[in-house]
Amino acid sequence: MADTRTGAALFTDALEAYGVRHVFGNPGTTELPVMEALGESELEYVLAPHEDIAVGMAAGYASTKNYRGTEDDSPVGVVNLHVAPGVAHGLGNLYGASVTGAPLVVTAGAHSLDFRHEEPILSGDVLAMTDQFTKWSAEVTDVEALPTMLRRAFRVAQTPPTGPVFLSLPLDVMMAETDAEPERLGRIQNPGTGDPAAIARAATLLEDAEDPVIVVGDHIPRHNAYSEVDSLDAAVRLAEATGARVHAEILACEVNFPGTHDQWVSHIPPDEGIAAATMNADTVVFAGCSTNTTLTRHDRDLVPEDATIIDLNDEPWQVGKNTPADIAVTGDLGHVMDGLAEEVEIGDDELTGRLERVAQFKEFAKGQMASMGEGDDTDDPRASKAKLVDTLRETLSSPYIVDEGVTSKYVMLLRWAFEREAYISNKGGGLGYGLPAAIGAAMAEAERNDPRQVVGFVGDGSYLYYPHSLYSAVRYDVDVTVVVSDNRNYRILKDNTLKLLGGEDADHEYVGMDFEPPVDIPKNAESHGASGYLVESPDTIAETLETALAEDGPSVVDVLVHD
Repeated sequence: MADTRTGAALFTDALEAYGVRHVFGNPGTTELPVMEALGESELEYVLAPHEDIAVGMAAGYASTKNYRGTEDDSPVGVVNLHVAPGVAHGLGNLYGASVTGAPLVVTAGAHSLDFRHEEPILSGDVLAMTDQFTKWSAEVTDVEALPTMLRRAFRVAQTPPTGPVFLSLPLDVMMAETDAEPERLGRIQNPGTGDPAAIARAATLLEDAEDPVIVVGDHIPRHNAYSEVDSLDAAVRLAEATGARVHAEILACEVNFPGTHDQWVSHIPPDEGIAAATMNADTVVFAGCSTNTTLTRHDRDLVPEDATIIDLNDEPWQVGKNTPADIAVTGDLGHVMDGLAEEVEIGDDELTGRLERVAQFKEFAKGQMASMGEGDDTDDPRASKAKLVDTLRETLSSPYIVDEGVTSKYVMLLRWAFEREAYISNKGGGLGYGLPAAIGAAMAEAERNDPRQVVGFVGDGSYLYYPHSLYSAVRYDVDVTVVVSDNRNYRILKDNTLKLLGGEDADHEYVGMDFEPPVDIPKNAESHGASGYLVESPDTIAETLETALAEDGPSVVDVLVHD
């Protein structure tokens, strides 16, 4: 008879076969067979003090690894949660991972199949909980099905559009014996080169355009590892072939175009007026977009009704979602944009004229957005958000930024010309993603031959969701510096109050939106074993930051800022 192993041992053997290095989680009784198998494997279990921290760390890890995933070194983040309450705790960042497109395999222990009729505590429909935020949600009901379902989970998570999957692992299935082996994963396919006829028609429309605009989205860099064509380079070739100005979609959370390129203009903030002015063109190309709309209902069209729309994406669901698509091409974005760039033929004089209009618009946009984040109170001794961002840019050398700065986000994006793979952010918008994601990203960077300095840039409201994320950073000696843009209030809610209800700050009570008394963030960081620093003056930001960066392990720099 062939050698047998438990389902739990088969589970860990499959993870090792697929190139997984870590399992993020918080254990419970139904996970004990898996914990035992992990102890006998080469995998590292990363303990998080809360399930949502585990999911957030795995998402930051996966998003970072996804830029350079290989068959031998998996970009997938693996999470193990504990029955219904643990899954419920992890839903916030599972939502965030789904919008971000982080390739995750999230698992959870479950009660034995033959015991559920007694309705034991901690029971719940975990498939219903997770289905809305995953590409696939299923339960393994037979140990013999485990190898196939694990293989499918890893393939589905990594196949563009990437995203989380969920598998429920019942206790009896994990304890059952089997002689099954892990199944080979194989190469992850890309979505193809696109419809040649549609590409040719799109090229004609771009040739006939007067003022073309390209709006680039996060699908461009997100799926680059699965393409033979570098998608950022392809975006540059398309821009240069068409003479279009380039902007990043609303809520863009990755570097979708080189920030130093002459045709790059700006990110589009979720402001109705600015967004409409930016996309006011006769021809608009959406390339890899998914979140290009405002936070609340807009009263005017963001794109002119009579504009010609060309929609390029590797996810059919996103094509023509919020605006009609006159021409749509689905496929691998690197291949599609390259093919379109090769088809476009524009004369030198026309191209020169378009580039001159790009330069003019760029100057206009620069003037409109230059003061963002500077604030109105010049007598306030605290730093402005603009000053904080400018000091970070001047002090840091080729960092990797993981952002959940919320009201500081667009201050950073509009004042810092990021190069490729230098920035990721919380695309889902729910607070509590950024700090654990920064720790996971730093773990991924540590596995590179040339690791960059990882800086988590979060608001104080974001930090206070899961400050105990730092426990995991300390426990596993993660080298990460967290900079807190600390205005001691939920400014985003105050800004949205003014947009929705009108008036000025003095007209509103702002119930539940201020941290009074404030939390001592440096002492909080120190309580978890990290270093903590308080910066009360803009003059000491750089010096304090350099001190924190020179340390090994996690540190927190709390910078007081005014609005």
